[in-house]
Amino acid sequence: MHVKSGSSEMNPGPQPQKAPNLHHSALVCDLTVPWVQIGRADLRNRTLPRMAKSGVNFVSLTVASDAESLLDILDLLARERRIFREKTQDYRIVETVEDILAAKNGGQLAVSFNLQGTNALAGNLDRVSLLYDLGVRQMLLTYNRRNLVGDGCHERTDAGLSEFGVNLIAEMNRVGMIVDCSHTGYRTSMEAMEVTNAPVIFSHSNPKTLWEHDRNIRDDQASACASTGGLVGVVGVGIFMGDNIATTEMLARQIDYYVELIGPDHVGLGLDYVYDVEAEQAYMASVKSPPRGKYDKMTAFFQPEQLPELTDLLLAKGYPESAIRGILGENFLRVARAVWR
Repeated sequence: MHVKSGSSEMNPGPQPQKAPNLHHSALVCDLTVPWVQIGRADLRNRTLPRMAKSGVNFVSLTVASDAESLLDILDLLARERRIFREKTQDYRIVETVEDILAAKNGGQLAVSFNLQGTNALAGNLDRVSLLYDLGVRQMLLTYNRRNLVGDGCHERTDAGLSEFGVNLIAEMNRVGMIVDCSHTGYRTSMEAMEVTNAPVIFSHSNPKTLWEHDRNIRDDQASACASTGGLVGVVGVGIFMGDNIATTEMLARQIDYYVELIGPDHVGLGLDYVYDVEAEQAYMASVKSPPRGKYDKMTAFFQPEQLPELTDLLLAKGYPESAIRGILGENFLRVARAVWR
């Protein structure tokens, strides 16, 4: 592997002794943490403390998908905002990039929200700024299926971005909400990246070249994303990395591939860690997920506790510290600075 960070080539050779200090001092951002109200409460309640203990400094919590109405989402956001504001010693709701940095310095976990899909807008662009004001800092265009914006990645067809979708992206750019193309159909995502005037992300999408799955993306999608100034977050879901494999080595393989393809400045983390796998499987069955997606398996997930191992492994592979810091979180910080208002 040949990695460049800025104008300096990496220095090959293992450097594992630096990993603990590097991981502790780095800014670590996870761009996708499923946070829907399903499954065992005890597992849910332990998830964010586990992440914080594993060195995570910022999480984007998925509070809903295309299945929930705006009223449902407002109720969920109101509840979560109250809970986090009652625990200010541990959490900080993010409004600006500076809030993320302040949270790290203050020993808090920085929190923002995301939606996986745009059905809650119901064709009303005025709702974008409302959701942004409530802490929604990124939004997927679609969630697997077709909606008013375009086709999802599991749709039978591959229609492009709708007129509403074009106007939605313009409004998200204006408001400062990050356009997220994960779960979105190929043509819809490519056209979205053509019309945006701000960086776009695939918050949690692995390379289809490494593993053929509808949820993974093609090389030209990743390259187009990088061309906007955005990033692709690698996913720790076993069925998206291989034959249900969620080892640290397998996640590093996804990172290696993207670094070679689009450069280390355009790679991040969107682990998509599910705290209750059995409940998640039941939920996916209830929304009639496509059989070819292999969602009926007892899916393996990369665990938060593996993150220090990942930093160690990237160092051992010869990644420069600057590249590792970027992948762990600073690349997302750059995107957020460019987009958030």
